[in-house]
Amino acid sequence: MAKKQIVNTPDAAPPGGPYSHAVVAGDFVYLAGATPHRTDRSLVDGPFLEQARATFDNLATVAAASGSSLADAVQARVYLRDLDDFQAMNGVFAEYFGDEPPVRTTIQADLPGFDIEVDAVLYRPAC
Repeated sequence: MAKKQIVNTPDAAPPGGPYSHAVVAGDFVYLAGATPHRTDRSLVDGPFLEQARATFDNLATVAAASGSSLADAVQARVYLRDLDDFQAMNGVFAEYFGDEPPVRTTIQADLPGFDIEVDAVLYRPAC
């Protein structure tokens, strides 16, 4: 029986607490919430679109480290500090998830010092 596989990568912002970047379990990859932080833990403290691109870049980097990509996403959850950023987020989301986007939930959240966080579940059939 296959065990879960923990995935961490130095190429994405480090987790902000005692959790992994991702966990591979069976045919699925669970990506932890990505935020607009750099690999040195500093915050991308710019306008919303800058923060959104940094967040999705981190998410894509972790997906790649797990042997997958955001094209394999089946579910995504987006947490926004300000729902006025919803339309801008939609544009960036489409850039990263392409023509066959996953299901998505968008929630307003009291994020600590940044504007966006995104997590995802990917489908990656075991070889």
